[in-house]
Amino acid sequence: MSARRSTHRGHRPDMSFAAPLWTLTAEQLTRAYGARTATPSDALDSILARHDEINPRINAVVTLDRDGARAAAAQSTERWRNGASKSALDGVPMTVKDNINVAGLRTTWGSRLYADHVPPHDETPVARLRDAGAVIVGKTNVPEFTVHGITDNALFGATRNPWNLALTPGGSSGGAVAAVASAIGPLALCTDGGGSIRRPAGHTGLVGFKPSRGLVRRAHGLPAILNDFEVAGPIGRSLRDVRIMLSVIAGRQPASPAAPARPLRIAYIPTFADAPVDPDIARSVAAAAATFARQSHAVEQLDNFTLAEPIGAIWPMLSETGVAWLMDQHPGRDGDIGPGVAAMAQRGRAHTARDYLNLLLTIAAVEQEFIALFERFDILLLPTTAAQPWPVGVSHPETIAGRPAGPRGHAVFTAFANALGLPAISVPGQPAADGMPIGIQLCGACGADELVFQAAAVIAADNVTAIQLRS
Repeated sequence: MSARRSTHRGHRPDMSFAAPLWTLTAEQLTRAYGARTATPSDALDSILARHDEINPRINAVVTLDRDGARAAAAQSTERWRNGASKSALDGVPMTVKDNINVAGLRTTWGSRLYADHVPPHDETPVARLRDAGAVIVGKTNVPEFTVHGITDNALFGATRNPWNLALTPGGSSGGAVAAVASAIGPLALCTDGGGSIRRPAGHTGLVGFKPSRGLVRRAHGLPAILNDFEVAGPIGRSLRDVRIMLSVIAGRQPASPAAPARPLRIAYIPTFADAPVDPDIARSVAAAAATFARQSHAVEQLDNFTLAEPIGAIWPMLSETGVAWLMDQHPGRDGDIGPGVAAMAQRGRAHTARDYLNLLLTIAAVEQEFIALFERFDILLLPTTAAQPWPVGVSHPETIAGRPAGPRGHAVFTAFANALGLPAISVPGQPAADGMPIGIQLCGACGADELVFQAAAVIAADNVTAIQLRS
């Protein structure tokens, strides 16, 4: 299998609908609703048909709420007819990652331990989406407890990358990106606890945004095994859609799109220390740096960048400790989890309170270094991932750029933003020589979420990318 892009430029929908409704962005859909050329029920029917055609091949959506979605779409259709739409997302079909509670739908967390868990309450971002009139189509696949960089589990099996079905879309938001990239809804609600939004978005040619810590409130959710280092955020095929969805789940008015008010100071970071980077990725990030420079932004290349190294060294302790704590709440159930997660729990039980305090103190020290860095720069420009997607069934690429790579070698560029609570986005850059997408990561100081979006608009044309699977 291979994939090709179907790209539609601009923000106005084709009112003649030469393209199916499932190819449209959220913004295009709501324009069509307002123009009375389509209804939310029409859009949902198109997306459900797309799901029925594509999902058996990619295994993205693991719990489909066909009846609930149709009821929500019918209500939205009535609101649009009466001129009483709730928001810019009213009637937009979307999916929710299977570690985020949706009332009445099972939330399995990719684990047999939670196979029958049906929460009674929506988690806060879901409640805000419902209040905005969004139509929740279903839940998307995750690795067990969302602690791995691929999407596979004993309940549902592996999710495949729509660009190449032999490859992984990454994790832990692999089901979400596979759904959005193949147009089972234009948007997805996800979480990012170490790069789980940004890296899969990079692997599938999407926009994935990790907000500043505290911007998107979370309550009524699963146990927070990654503490508040994990945040909820949006994934979509359009930068504008992602920005709109963030405003809804953050409970704030959407900002008007705007170019940066002044030239940005860009720190171009080709790699961390001497970590290997796939040559295609390195070329794509360098091209993004050149784009900023051509548009009169000040770009400075930072080689031998080591500020984030202490976080990379200690980061696995966070998930190991969290998994150990979770399993201690379920004594005698270690046999119900996968061997990789069971090994994490065993390592986590060996960590001490002193070790965890050292992790927090290390993060605090690195935070001061980055505060000083952001006095010199507005935006950090760096790869989203160090490696291109690898075969399904393999936990991680063993080599990158011809050099040996450990289990997190592909993920070296993302955890620092979680540790420090920074906003970061992955947007599509120049693709690889084989046509596979490549993600470009932009990161700002804590609270500079809007500036990150403005910087992203400099290098990311707001195109729609829908993947058309073909033999």
